[in-house]
Amino acid sequence: MSKLGTSVLCIVAAFGTYFCMYGLRKPFTSASYDAQLFWGLDYKTVLVTAQVLGYTLSKFLGISVIGGMVPERRVKTLLALVGVALLALLLFAITPAPWNVLWLFVNGLPLGMVFGLVLSFLEGRRATEALAAGLCASFILADGVAKSLGAWLLGVGIPEPWMPFVAGALASVPLLLFALLLTRIPSPSADDIQQRKERIPMTAGQRGQLFRAWAGGLLLLMGTYLLLTVLRSVRADFAPELWKELGYGGQPSVFARSEFLVMAGVVVASGLTVLVRDNKRAFFLSLGSCVLGFVLVGVALLGRGAWLSGFSFMVLVGLGLYLPYVAIHTTIFERLLALAQQRGNVGYLLYLADSFGYLGYVGVMLGKSALARTGHFLEFFTGLAGGSVGLSTVMLLGCVLYFSRRTAAPENTEE
Repeated sequence: MSKLGTSVLCIVAAFGTYFCMYGLRKPFTSASYDAQLFWGLDYKTVLVTAQVLGYTLSKFLGISVIGGMVPERRVKTLLALVGVALLALLLFAITPAPWNVLWLFVNGLPLGMVFGLVLSFLEGRRATEALAAGLCASFILADGVAKSLGAWLLGVGIPEPWMPFVAGALASVPLLLFALLLTRIPSPSADDIQQRKERIPMTAGQRGQLFRAWAGGLLLLMGTYLLLTVLRSVRADFAPELWKELGYGGQPSVFARSEFLVMAGVVVASGLTVLVRDNKRAFFLSLGSCVLGFVLVGVALLGRGAWLSGFSFMVLVGLGLYLPYVAIHTTIFERLLALAQQRGNVGYLLYLADSFGYLGYVGVMLGKSALARTGHFLEFFTGLAGGSVGLSTVMLLGCVLYFSRRTAAPENTEE
């Protein structure tokens, strides 16, 4: 297969698989569940929190599961995880409320590992940044599409408890086809391995060795990623409330228009990194793009209500948050392994960061009920964004300093 053919296959298979996975994860959020309470708490908030808790635990489990996954078991494992998630939605439908909350936790538990399995087909290639940017475009777009699917099913008469399962069953059919395409992706070529180093399943000892070798920089990156995950989640979960306070209430199209612009900008910026062959230069350019992202958020905060419209504010904030978020997914860990001459895989590093990032997300969900009572979503978000931008920028500059010193004289950390 030609290089172009391989790249097209990678993007189509990876984008399609992860896009369809959202059909098993997000449609339930389209239902209101207004009339039901759980121990005095808002029932829907408890459902979302339960799924996020399962998703978070999945990230911690993924540190070893994804980090140690052998290529031959990837697709079988992926399909098994999807099967468990779909079964959980069926049990959610037939279990009386509020006890069906448990099944949303079970639903989130396997789905948190899907991204790592899909990404493992793309890493370690000269075109990884462009391929991974295509994969990341799926989760920028899929959230809104999955919610639209759920709303449509409710509109045609599917009951709220059954809607998530029906949506998941519909999404599982194309997901299976895309997963089969994943099996057709060839392994990285000899040229890929020479440029990006071989990617292998990692033992616990190898994972510990990699972390200790770069602990200072990795801790700073994980701190930045935690704040990014929290901010991105607040912007996504409170989007209707934020748009309403900005004067765009009752305009459903605003969600799709804003996220399309964000996706286009981020995918182009991340994908172009593939043109930089030198691993060290690409690594530091990506750290610079992260700093640029936070600068854009700062500009948006300063310009809101003055020379920026509400729509421009949300797009600029989204672009500023997704630039570093996607750079970490597509480039920073990928080029760090190549730069360090370290035999391992990106899945381990990404799930290490994801596990702590989603802990912050859990905190956001637990605080959602208290925030809902105040109704000051925009004030809360801008305050959180301002503090996070300042702290993240300091940590990123620390990363630049740390890795500049560590890579001044390249060393091999491999056993």
